Amino acid sequence: MTTLALTHGRLRRARQFLALTKPRVVSLIVFTAVIGMFLAAPGLPPASAVAFGTLGIALVAGAAAAINCLVEQKIDAVMARTRARPLPRGEISALQTLVFACAIGAIGLGILYFKVNTLTMWLTLATFVGYAIVYTVLLKPATPQNIVIGGASGAMPPVLGWAAVANDVAPEALLLFLIIFMWTPPHFWSLALYRVKEYAKAGLPMLPVTHGPEYTRLMIMLYTAALFAVTLLPFAIRMSGVLYLAAAVALGATFLGHALALYRRYSDALARRTFRFSILYLAALFSALLLDHYWH
Repeated sequence: MTTLALTHGRLRRARQFLALTKPRVVSLIVFTAVIGMFLAAPGLPPASAVAFGTLGIALVAGAAAAINCLVEQKIDAVMARTRARPLPRGEISALQTLVFACAIGAIGLGILYFKVNTLTMWLTLATFVGYAIVYTVLLKPATPQNIVIGGASGAMPPVLGWAAVANDVAPEALLLFLIIFMWTPPHFWSLALYRVKEYAKAGLPMLPVTHGPEYTRLMIMLYTAALFAVTLLPFAIRMSGVLYLAAAVALGATFLGHALALYRRYSDALARRTFRFSILYLAALFSALLLDHYWH
């Protein structure tokens, strides 16, 4: 085997393991965690806390994603959006996935323990257990409220980031948690609406499968309205100023407009647009929080 072929094979193998960590999902997790770090400091946070906190949280989040892939490999094999993942394709074995997840998870927790602080390490470990075990193993196959209850784990990253810098969990950090917690159901249910046949085939009790699309669209609208109200709280408690308020109102009104349109005249294309906008919405909202933090 030539050196070029060997290098190509190693790169391909690395990409397969990287795919297990769900990089696009983890990137949003890390982004909100980093925002939490900057919001926790009146000025710039310590560079070491940001660097090691980001690395540790990213590694543990990747480990949780890999465990999710391991547990759901049979489900992934029957769904169009996940059947190309390494485990369903047989490119990586279950044992290799487990060893990989344990290794990067342990490294991530070690970095947080030795280079950040013990509070962040324990909170991150609890988040890992919440997502990889409580949500993936227990809730997702058991209840249509899986996204609502399991959303607590997905809402933790800004709290982890805050704890990495401040070594505590302030009310402002919990407010960031609440924003993502309220955002999660309309985000995932808009995806579930246009993937409902796949979820039904996989035997997962997602809300559109168990309660029907119309009820799901109503829930999306109600949760989006509640999210709009929650995103005004940072301004109400003087955590942020008018720059953030303007962004929250504009983004919230747009998201609510998507939800109302989805309820009144459903189409798969509109559900896809709502799902994609929800990702942009969260990134823009947290960016506005960061900009406002240093602007006012």
